[in-house]
Amino acid sequence: MQTWRDARVTAVEATEALRGALAALGVPESVWSTVRPMVTHKGAAYVHVGMVRADVAEQMAEAMRTPEGAR
Repeated sequence: MQTWRDARVTAVEATEALRGALAALGVPESVWSTVRPMVTHKGAAYVHVGMVRADVAEQMAEAMRTPEGAR
């Protein structure tokens, strides 16, 4: 059970980080509010992003391609 709880903490933290990044990109809350933490029955931590609009996916891809110092 502790493994699952630890994975849940990891998943929640990762979810909040992704939500924060999307909000910083100017993505509407209606998009990033659907991002959810997920934990498998074996205790693997995931972030469920689900279906996003194509323009948001482009913004996400561009942000991932841009080196941190180049902004």
